[in-house]
Amino acid sequence: MILEIPKNAETILHILEKAGYEAYVVGGCVRDSILGRSPDDWDITTSAKPEQVKALFHRTVDTGLQHGTVTVLMEKEGYEVTTYRVDGEYEDGRHPKEVTFTASLKEDLKRRDFTINAMAYNPSSGLVDLFGGLEDIERKIIRCVGDPLERFTEDALRIMRAVRFSAQLGFTIEDETRKALGVLAPNLKHVSAERIQVELVKLLVSPHPDYLRVAYETGITAEFLPAWRLRRIRLIIAIQSESISCTALTMYAQTEFFVLRCCFMTSGNRWFERRMRTAGIISRRMEMPVKRWQDRFCAG
Repeated sequence: MILEIPKNAETILHILEKAGYEAYVVGGCVRDSILGRSPDDWDITTSAKPEQVKALFHRTVDTGLQHGTVTVLMEKEGYEVTTYRVDGEYEDGRHPKEVTFTASLKEDLKRRDFTINAMAYNPSSGLVDLFGGLEDIERKIIRCVGDPLERFTEDALRIMRAVRFSAQLGFTIEDETRKALGVLAPNLKHVSAERIQVELVKLLVSPHPDYLRVAYETGITAEFLPAWRLRRIRLIIAIQSESISCTALTMYAQTEFFVLRCCFMTSGNRWFERRMRTAGIISRRMEMPVKRWQDRFCAG
């Protein structure tokens, strides 16, 4: 399999290899390239240590040396170059207490969240797919690398990411991975509201906002939207698809709308704002003044 990668990324790989190190583009950029999507970022993984990477390039930024990451600047673009690593114990349910650098690409890929994100590519050696990511892309499924209970225990944000990737790509969450979502959904208490909001907004503006139903059915929404019921989930789906009438929208004029409104305003979706205004909900149907709700739910 041949993937087209940016010239600057290929140059970084070449410089690292010429110096005797292994280097690959890795993660989401490989996944998106296989899917024919345009990657937002091109991350690079290498056997070189951070100080060795810095010695090879003139312009670098110490992005996260403790985790082995150096950003290499090439023609006004930044490329994160991270040393192969093994994560230590996750004490807070979000971040490893420490990391250990390794010379093994396999060990580095093994720590990643989902098989579709655990592939690496180098023009010289081709695609490295040790955990069946390519097959999962062909089958259109989201599956954890290794034990899903272990992956979600390490980092609870992966619970939201599983549903979000599913919605963005139109993939089904594999059975064992889905079961683990329900078991470990309470671990979302370890994740900040800001990070949850980012994942929720990405899900809502994805091609499949109706996949939010998966979050409801697995108990995920109960952790950060405990007042919601299935009819609110159905309402979100109708709003995103623009299939709900002003009359029907007025019937659902309840406080949860302002949580939803914030999500859509954050994502730049003005259709919902216009439909809310047309229905007259903002000025007529709320029990509490609009300003108080905006202050409570839209702050920041």
